[in-house]
Amino acid sequence: YSVLGDAVNLASRLEGQSKTYGVTTVIGAQTYRQAADFACLELDSIMVKGKTEPVTIFGLLGRPDMAQGEAFQSLKTTHDAMLAAYRAQNWALARQKSQEARAAAEAMGHAINGLYALYDGRIEDYEANPPGADWDGVFVATSK
Repeated sequence: YSVLGDAVNLASRLEGQSKTYGVTTVIGAQTYRQAADFACLELDSIMVKGKTEPVTIFGLLGRPDMAQGEAFQSLKTTHDAMLAAYRAQNWALARQKSQEARAAAEAMGHAINGLYALYDGRIEDYEANPPGADWDGVFVATSK
């Protein structure tokens, strides 16, 4: 089989990010819209290798029944607050929300500590070397 096209190239780049973000399945925005009933968390806005525009990526964690559960909704709210604080360069709040989200994920039985360890490391780096007022929150991926 041969598969060609921009969507295939993007899917290949996103698959490669699953290790980076510590989740089993990474999906793009188009797939996320098609799987809106599933338990997904926004992972990041990244510039993948070979692209000139950032893409929003999501981690697919579970089926629709999980997405409707109180535990996942609580995790999602805390996780989204962490991303908002991170993008606003409010490092202290981002770190606090990262710890809360990690605890919520663990309580659900999801081992996505790699995701929060990634953000904790970035927060530490950005505290030491602030990205500047014009930072758009986009992470530039250096690996496929």
